[in-house]
Amino acid sequence: MENEHFLQLPVTGRYLLRPSPVGLPAPLLVGFHGWGERAEDELRLLSFIPGSEHWSCCSLEALHSVTLRDGSAGKSWMSAQERDRHIEANTHYLDALVDAVQARCQHDGRLVYHGFSQGASMAVRAALLGKHRAMGVMMVGGDIPPEAERLDRLGRVHLARGKRDPLYTEERYLADFRRMQTAGVDCDGATFSGGHNPQGEYFDSAGKFLRPLLFRLPP
Repeated sequence: MENEHFLQLPVTGRYLLRPSPVGLPAPLLVGFHGWGERAEDELRLLSFIPGSEHWSCCSLEALHSVTLRDGSAGKSWMSAQERDRHIEANTHYLDALVDAVQARCQHDGRLVYHGFSQGASMAVRAALLGKHRAMGVMMVGGDIPPEAERLDRLGRVHLARGKRDPLYTEERYLADFRRMQTAGVDCDGATFSGGHNPQGEYFDSAGKFLRPLLFRLPP
């Protein structure tokens, strides 16, 4: 008879950090990239958001490698198998990341999570399961994970999709928005021209969402 066991080992994670250039304690904006992407892709999105220069921006790279159609390598946060173990591992990874960033740059305690596509669900999980409380969550092109509970703990939420996005459909977007409203979440809905990848209108709305958080006290 075969018995299944799991051996927990240390893993090495990669992240990119762009400290705030102001030289003073700054809020932290942590990003989660989409399926098959790398940390560089998400940091690029964060840098396009107007006002992000007032934040220390960090892009966390997923632990699981995938091979893309062109043969290049990318990363993935989750798979259909062993979801609970992946969620737990990603949460420990995130907590360690925020601890490390706080040690490397001056952080004033304010924290926002941003996620694109598959990373949108990760941003929600980070806010709900991580030990560092967030002021807000920004989701673009991706939905609320099915296991998420107590959404009222998310703080403010920015939820966005492209009008011609075939992956994050209008039906799923509206269902997520209603789910936020039912939970009493302060949720800003936004749409932009184009498909799955964020376009200029998205970055304008994201900048407007971030701006007032610069003047709020840490939770």
